[in-house]
Amino acid sequence: MRAVIQRVTQAQVKISDRVKSSISEGLLILLGVENDDNIEDVSWLSKKISGLRIFNDANGIMNLNIRDVDGDILVVSQFTLHARTKKGNRPSYINAAHPNHAIPLYELFIKDLRNHLGKPVAAGEFGAEMNINLVNSGPVTIIIDTKNKE
Repeated sequence: MRAVIQRVTQAQVKISDRVKSSISEGLLILLGVENDDNIEDVSWLSKKISGLRIFNDANGIMNLNIRDVDGDILVVSQFTLHARTKKGNRPSYINAAHPNHAIPLYELFIKDLRNHLGKPVAAGEFGAEMNINLVNSGPVTIIIDTKNKE
């Protein structure tokens, strides 16, 4: 699984000019599921993101996690995170999981985050054409890949 995590002051997902989900201060997570991802990847990633200390404390130091600031989370599926661009100019998405495999893991990821957060997690719509509006705070953007646990 690959996630792009952005600290935001606000974010929203629109589908056909209709707001599907929106959040205030928190995290916008773009999530890509790969063919060989599994439940262990979901558990590791949701725990890792829940504990990321990327919010400022009273001294302006990034020392607080999403729970500490009572922030919100918005998760959006994005298969293009697994684009391969080595050959030619047209990206290949061969490593992106088929919806039959990806949707259950995407939904489990949202459920795990909800359990870590102790409140609802907003989401886009898997496979839909979505427009995302956000205000990146910092800017803080972090990329995490379960295949490269740094």
